[in-house]
Amino acid sequence: MQSEILKQIIEKRRSIYPKDYTGAAIPDEVLEEILNSANFAPNHKKTRPWLFKVFRGEEKTVLGQTIAELYKNSTPPQLFVEKKYRDIPDKIAKSNAVVSICVNFSGLLPEWEEIAATAMAVQNMYLTSTAQNVGCYWSSHAVTAQLGKFLNLEENQKCLGLFYMGMI
Repeated sequence: MQSEILKQIIEKRRSIYPKDYTGAAIPDEVLEEILNSANFAPNHKKTRPWLFKVFRGEEKTVLGQTIAELYKNSTPPQLFVEKKYRDIPDKIAKSNAVVSICVNFSGLLPEWEEIAATAMAVQNMYLTSTAQNVGCYWSSHAVTAQLGKFLNLEENQKCLGLFYMGMI
């Protein structure tokens, strides 16, 4: 029964962190399936406001270094934690893929509706990841708002966080 399978997936869904990933590669077809599931999220006026960029390999390394430097450069010295600075690129390195979660505000709807639609798209990715035994979690770093330039976002776009993924 489909509803029973869905119930099992929903109940099994958890945030799983990079320290618990096996290091095995997520097969390309599985990653595509996870990303494609986002397209079935409800969204008013069919604006599909979510924007995702997948980071793997060298791009992922650059992402980790960029976030670490943004943290270092924007944190007051009395609040700066060296361990956190070193852990940022390490956490990204332990993930097989990291997806930036961004929203494109169309101007056709209240911003909260497009943020909600983007969150629903991420929930679809969470559920599909769970069904495929891919660990994942959504993280919003303190420097998330500063990633716009790195991600080449336009004025009507905003980064909401990163979606870490790895085999479990």
